[in-house]
Amino acid sequence: MSQTLFMLALLMAAQPPQNGQAADVQITADVVYGHKAGLAMTFDVYTPTKDANGAGVLFMVSGGWYSQWAPPENARGLFKPLTDKGFTVFAVRHGSSPQFGIPDAVADVRRAVRFIRLNADKHHIDPDRLGVYGMSAGGHLSLVLGTASDEGDPKAADPVLKVSDRVNAVVAYVAPTDLRIMVSAAKDRLPAYANYPALNLDMKAAEEYSPLVFVTPDDAPTLLIAGDKDDLVPIMHSENIYKAFEDKKVESKFMPIAGAGHGFNAEDSKRAMEATVSWFEQHLAKPAEK
Repeated sequence: MSQTLFMLALLMAAQPPQNGQAADVQITADVVYGHKAGLAMTFDVYTPTKDANGAGVLFMVSGGWYSQWAPPENARGLFKPLTDKGFTVFAVRHGSSPQFGIPDAVADVRRAVRFIRLNADKHHIDPDRLGVYGMSAGGHLSLVLGTASDEGDPKAADPVLKVSDRVNAVVAYVAPTDLRIMVSAAKDRLPAYANYPALNLDMKAAEEYSPLVFVTPDDAPTLLIAGDKDDLVPIMHSENIYKAFEDKKVESKFMPIAGAGHGFNAEDSKRAMEATVSWFEQHLAKPAEK
Protein backbone atom coordinates (compact mmCIF):
# COMPACT_ATOMS: atom_id res chain seq x y z
CA MET A 1 0.00 0.00 0.00
CA SER A 2 2.45 2.69 1.09
CA GLN A 3 5.10 0.76 -0.84
CA THR A 4 2.77 0.57 -3.82
CA LEU A 5 2.25 4.34 -3.75
CA PHE A 6 6.04 4.71 -3.71
CA MET A 7 6.34 2.34 -6.67
CA LEU A 8 3.69 4.25 -8.59
CA ALA A 9 5.45 7.51 -7.84
CA LEU A 10 8.68 6.11 -9.23
CA LEU A 11 6.98 4.84 -12.36
CA MET A 12 5.21 8.13 -12.95
CA ALA A 13 8.31 10.17 -12.26
CA ALA A 14 10.24 8.08 -14.77
CA GLN A 15 8.26 9.65 -17.59
CA PRO A 16 9.11 13.39 -17.72
CA PRO A 17 6.36 15.89 -18.45
CA GLN A 18 5.78 16.50 -22.14
CA ASN A 19 5.25 19.78 -23.93
CA GLY A 20 1.95 19.21 -25.72
CA GLN A 21 0.69 15.82 -26.84
CA ALA A 22 3.06 13.01 -27.71
CA ALA A 23 2.64 11.60 -31.20
CA ASP A 24 1.59 8.14 -30.00
CA VAL A 25 -1.12 9.09 -27.50
CA GLN A 26 -3.70 11.80 -26.95
CA ILE A 27 -4.35 12.69 -23.31
CA THR A 28 -7.74 13.97 -22.19
CA ALA A 29 -7.36 15.15 -18.62
CA ASP A 30 -9.84 15.45 -15.77
CA VAL A 31 -12.98 14.01 -17.33
CA VAL A 32 -15.73 14.39 -14.71
CA TYR A 33 -17.68 11.17 -14.11
CA GLY A 34 -19.67 12.34 -11.08
CA HIS A 35 -19.83 14.59 -8.03
CA LYS A 36 -20.05 14.07 -4.29
CA ALA A 37 -19.46 16.18 -1.19
CA GLY A 38 -19.22 19.21 -3.46
CA LEU A 39 -16.29 17.67 -5.35
CA ALA A 40 -15.82 16.39 -8.88
CA MET A 41 -14.72 12.78 -9.45
CA THR A 42 -12.40 12.54 -12.43
CA PHE A 43 -10.35 10.29 -14.68
CA ASP A 44 -7.73 10.88 -17.37
CA VAL A 45 -7.91 9.21 -20.79
CA TYR A 46 -4.90 7.98 -22.79
CA THR A 47 -6.03 7.32 -26.37
CA PRO A 48 -3.68 5.78 -28.96
CA THR A 49 -3.42 8.02 -32.00
CA LYS A 50 -3.01 5.06 -34.34
CA ASP A 51 -3.95 1.39 -34.41
CA ALA A 52 -6.42 1.69 -31.54
CA ASN A 53 -8.04 -1.70 -30.96
CA GLY A 54 -11.35 -0.41 -29.57
CA ALA A 55 -10.87 -1.86 -26.07
CA GLY A 56 -10.70 0.18 -22.87
CA VAL A 57 -8.68 -0.56 -19.72
CA LEU A 58 -9.36 1.21 -16.44
CA PHE A 59 -6.44 1.71 -14.07
CA MET A 60 -7.40 2.14 -10.42
CA VAL A 61 -5.35 5.07 -9.05
CA SER A 62 -5.28 3.71 -5.50
CA GLY A 63 -2.79 2.61 -2.86
CA GLY A 64 -4.01 2.04 0.69
CA TRP A 65 -7.32 3.36 -0.69
CA TYR A 66 -5.65 6.74 -1.06
CA SER A 67 -6.18 8.23 -4.51
CA GLN A 68 -4.06 11.16 -5.61
CA TRP A 69 -3.92 13.47 -8.60
CA ALA A 70 -0.72 13.87 -10.59
CA PRO A 71 -0.07 15.60 -13.94
CA PRO A 72 -1.44 13.12 -16.47
CA GLU A 73 1.53 13.60 -18.80
CA ASN A 74 3.75 12.04 -16.14
CA ALA A 75 1.93 8.70 -16.38
CA ARG A 76 2.42 8.19 -20.12
CA GLY A 77 5.28 5.79 -19.46
CA LEU A 78 3.23 3.75 -17.02
CA PHE A 79 0.52 3.16 -19.60
CA LYS A 80 2.69 3.02 -22.74
CA PRO A 81 2.85 -0.82 -22.87
CA LEU A 82 -0.96 -0.80 -23.14
CA THR A 83 -1.42 2.20 -25.45
CA ASP A 84 1.30 0.83 -27.75
CA LYS A 85 -0.91 -2.24 -28.20
CA GLY A 86 -3.94 -0.12 -29.04
CA PHE A 87 -5.72 -0.02 -25.67
CA THR A 88 -7.37 3.19 -24.50
CA VAL A 89 -6.48 3.64 -20.82
CA PHE A 90 -8.60 5.41 -18.22
CA ALA A 91 -6.77 6.43 -15.01
CA VAL A 92 -9.63 6.52 -12.50
CA ARG A 93 -9.40 8.40 -9.20
CA HIS A 94 -11.82 7.75 -6.35
CA GLY A 95 -12.71 9.57 -3.14
CA SER A 96 -9.53 9.24 -1.11
CA SER A 97 -8.83 7.99 2.38
CA PRO A 98 -8.93 9.28 5.07
CA GLN A 99 -11.86 11.52 4.12
CA PHE A 100 -13.60 8.70 2.26
CA GLY A 101 -13.61 4.99 3.02
CA ILE A 102 -13.71 1.72 1.12
CA PRO A 103 -17.50 1.82 0.54
CA ASP A 104 -17.06 5.24 -1.09
CA ALA A 105 -14.14 4.07 -3.20
CA VAL A 106 -16.11 1.05 -4.42
CA ALA A 107 -19.14 3.19 -5.27
CA ASP A 108 -16.91 5.64 -7.15
CA VAL A 109 -15.15 3.08 -9.32
CA ARG A 110 -18.47 1.36 -10.05
CA ARG A 111 -19.78 4.69 -11.28
CA ALA A 112 -16.65 5.21 -13.37
CA VAL A 113 -17.23 1.91 -15.21
CA ARG A 114 -20.89 2.81 -15.82
CA PHE A 115 -19.97 6.30 -17.04
CA ILE A 116 -17.27 5.03 -19.40
CA ARG A 117 -19.61 2.37 -20.80
CA LEU A 118 -22.39 4.95 -21.27
CA ASN A 119 -19.96 7.23 -23.10
CA ALA A 120 -18.10 4.53 -25.02
CA ASP A 121 -18.82 6.12 -28.39
CA LYS A 122 -17.17 9.38 -27.32
CA HIS A 123 -13.99 7.49 -26.49
CA HIS A 124 -14.19 5.23 -29.57
CA ILE A 125 -14.26 2.03 -27.55
CA ASP A 126 -16.47 -1.04 -27.42
CA PRO A 127 -18.62 -1.03 -24.24
CA ASP A 128 -18.36 -4.82 -24.16
CA ARG A 129 -14.55 -4.79 -24.02
CA LEU A 130 -13.60 -3.14 -20.75
CA GLY A 131 -10.80 -4.34 -18.51
CA VAL A 132 -9.57 -3.13 -15.13
CA TYR A 133 -6.32 -3.39 -13.24
CA GLY A 134 -4.63 -2.00 -10.18
CA MET A 135 -2.03 -2.53 -7.51
CA SER A 136 -2.67 -3.27 -3.82
CA ALA A 137 -5.85 -1.33 -2.94
CA GLY A 138 -6.25 -0.75 -6.67
CA GLY A 139 -6.09 -4.52 -7.14
CA HIS A 140 -8.73 -4.94 -4.46
CA LEU A 141 -11.04 -2.50 -6.26
CA SER A 142 -10.37 -4.28 -9.55
CA LEU A 143 -11.39 -7.61 -8.01
CA VAL A 144 -14.53 -6.08 -6.51
CA LEU A 145 -15.54 -5.03 -10.01
CA GLY A 146 -14.67 -8.45 -11.40
CA THR A 147 -16.63 -10.43 -8.80
CA ALA A 148 -19.52 -8.33 -7.54
CA SER A 149 -20.93 -6.08 -10.25
CA ASP A 150 -24.43 -5.69 -11.65
CA GLU A 151 -26.40 -4.77 -14.75
CA GLY A 152 -27.51 -1.37 -13.47
CA ASP A 153 -30.85 -0.13 -12.14
CA PRO A 154 -33.37 0.47 -14.95
CA LYS A 155 -35.50 2.56 -12.57
CA ALA A 156 -32.70 4.95 -11.59
CA ALA A 157 -33.24 8.64 -12.28
CA ASP A 158 -29.55 9.09 -13.07
CA PRO A 159 -28.85 7.64 -16.54
CA VAL A 160 -25.37 6.57 -15.45
CA LEU A 161 -26.81 4.27 -12.79
CA LYS A 162 -28.93 2.48 -15.38
CA VAL A 163 -25.77 1.09 -17.01
CA SER A 164 -23.88 -2.08 -16.10
CA ASP A 165 -20.66 -1.83 -14.09
CA ARG A 166 -19.45 -5.28 -15.17
CA VAL A 167 -15.95 -5.61 -16.60
CA ASN A 168 -14.67 -8.16 -19.08
CA ALA A 169 -11.17 -8.85 -17.74
CA VAL A 170 -9.23 -8.14 -14.53
CA VAL A 171 -5.59 -7.98 -13.49
CA ALA A 172 -4.88 -7.58 -9.77
CA TYR A 173 -1.40 -6.99 -8.37
CA VAL A 174 -0.66 -7.76 -4.67
CA ALA A 175 -4.36 -7.38 -3.92
CA PRO A 176 -6.18 -7.74 -0.60
CA THR A 177 -9.00 -10.20 -1.19
CA ASP A 178 -10.40 -10.79 2.30
CA LEU A 179 -10.86 -7.67 4.43
CA ARG A 180 -12.22 -9.77 7.28
CA ILE A 181 -8.64 -10.54 8.36
CA MET A 182 -7.51 -6.91 8.01
CA VAL A 183 -10.02 -4.78 9.93
CA SER A 184 -9.62 -3.82 13.60
CA ALA A 185 -12.00 -6.54 14.83
CA ALA A 186 -9.94 -9.25 13.13
CA LYS A 187 -8.03 -11.60 15.38
CA ASP A 188 -4.25 -11.47 14.87
CA ARG A 189 -4.44 -8.84 12.15
CA LEU A 190 -1.09 -7.41 11.05
CA PRO A 191 -0.14 -4.32 13.11
CA ALA A 192 0.62 -2.35 9.94
CA TYR A 193 -3.07 -2.26 9.06
CA ALA A 194 -3.67 0.24 11.87
CA ASN A 195 -1.95 2.77 9.59
CA TYR A 196 -4.75 2.61 7.01
CA PRO A 197 -7.91 4.49 8.07
CA ALA A 198 -9.91 2.91 5.26
CA LEU A 199 -9.74 -0.38 7.16
CA ASN A 200 -11.80 1.06 10.02
CA LEU A 201 -14.75 -1.15 9.09
CA ASP A 202 -16.94 -3.43 11.14
CA MET A 203 -16.91 -7.12 10.29
CA LYS A 204 -20.16 -6.95 8.33
CA ALA A 205 -18.78 -4.24 6.04
CA ALA A 206 -15.47 -6.10 5.77
CA GLU A 207 -17.36 -9.10 4.42
CA GLU A 208 -19.43 -6.96 2.06
CA TYR A 209 -16.29 -5.56 0.43
CA SER A 210 -14.21 -8.76 0.30
CA PRO A 211 -13.92 -10.10 -3.26
CA LEU A 212 -13.20 -13.60 -1.95
CA VAL A 213 -16.77 -13.83 -0.65
CA PHE A 214 -18.37 -13.07 -4.01
CA VAL A 215 -16.63 -15.42 -6.43
CA THR A 216 -19.19 -16.97 -8.79
CA PRO A 217 -18.94 -18.75 -12.16
CA ASP A 218 -19.84 -15.61 -14.13
CA ASP A 219 -16.88 -13.57 -12.86
CA ALA A 220 -14.53 -11.85 -15.30
CA PRO A 221 -11.36 -13.68 -16.40
CA THR A 222 -8.75 -12.70 -13.81
CA LEU A 223 -4.96 -12.62 -13.64
CA LEU A 224 -3.46 -12.46 -10.14
CA ILE A 225 0.13 -11.27 -9.59
CA ALA A 226 1.77 -11.35 -6.15
CA GLY A 227 5.16 -11.51 -4.50
CA ASP A 228 5.84 -14.50 -2.27
CA LYS A 229 7.71 -12.32 0.25
CA ASP A 230 4.97 -9.71 0.65
CA ASP A 231 4.69 -8.88 4.36
CA LEU A 232 1.91 -6.30 3.96
CA VAL A 233 -0.60 -8.20 1.82
CA PRO A 234 0.62 -11.80 2.13
CA ILE A 235 0.47 -13.96 -0.97
CA MET A 236 -2.26 -16.10 0.63
CA HIS A 237 -4.76 -13.39 -0.39
CA SER A 238 -4.08 -14.19 -4.04
CA GLU A 239 -3.74 -17.92 -3.42
CA ASN A 240 -7.12 -18.11 -1.70
CA ILE A 241 -9.07 -16.26 -4.35
CA TYR A 242 -7.29 -18.19 -7.09
CA LYS A 243 -8.48 -21.43 -5.49
CA ALA A 244 -12.00 -19.97 -5.31
CA PHE A 245 -11.84 -19.08 -9.01
CA GLU A 246 -10.68 -22.60 -9.84
CA ASP A 247 -13.48 -24.12 -7.73
CA LYS A 248 -16.07 -22.01 -9.58
CA LYS A 249 -14.40 -22.66 -12.95
CA VAL A 250 -13.67 -18.97 -13.55
CA GLU A 251 -10.96 -18.47 -16.15
CA SER A 252 -7.98 -17.33 -14.10
CA LYS A 253 -4.22 -17.39 -13.83
CA PHE A 254 -1.89 -16.93 -10.86
CA MET A 255 1.58 -15.45 -11.34
CA PRO A 256 3.62 -15.61 -8.11
CA ILE A 257 6.87 -13.64 -8.22
CA ALA A 258 9.66 -15.30 -6.26
CA GLY A 259 11.45 -13.06 -3.79
CA ALA A 260 9.20 -10.04 -4.41
CA GLY A 261 7.56 -8.07 -1.64
CA HIS A 262 4.70 -5.63 -1.85
CA GLY A 263 6.63 -3.58 -4.40
CA PHE A 264 8.42 -5.08 -7.41
CA ASN A 265 11.88 -4.32 -8.75
CA ALA A 266 12.33 -3.13 -12.34
CA GLU A 267 12.71 -6.60 -13.83
CA ASP A 268 9.70 -8.03 -11.99
CA SER A 269 7.62 -4.95 -12.86
CA LYS A 270 8.46 -5.47 -16.54
CA ARG A 271 7.46 -9.15 -16.39
CA ALA A 272 4.23 -8.28 -14.59
CA MET A 273 3.31 -5.61 -17.14
CA GLU A 274 4.06 -7.96 -20.04
CA ALA A 275 1.71 -10.50 -18.46
CA THR A 276 -0.91 -7.77 -17.95
CA VAL A 277 -0.79 -6.68 -21.58
CA SER A 278 -0.94 -10.30 -22.75
CA TRP A 279 -3.98 -10.98 -20.54
CA PHE A 280 -5.85 -7.99 -21.90
CA GLU A 281 -4.88 -8.87 -25.47
CA GLN A 282 -6.23 -12.36 -24.93
CA HIS A 283 -9.55 -11.22 -23.46
CA LEU A 284 -10.21 -7.74 -24.88
CA ALA A 285 -8.30 -7.04 -28.07
CA LYS A 286 -10.86 -8.63 -30.38
CA PRO A 287 -14.63 -8.02 -30.36
CA ALA A 288 -16.54 -10.74 -28.57
CA GLU A 289 -18.52 -13.09 -30.74
CA LYS A 290 -22.23 -12.28 -30.57
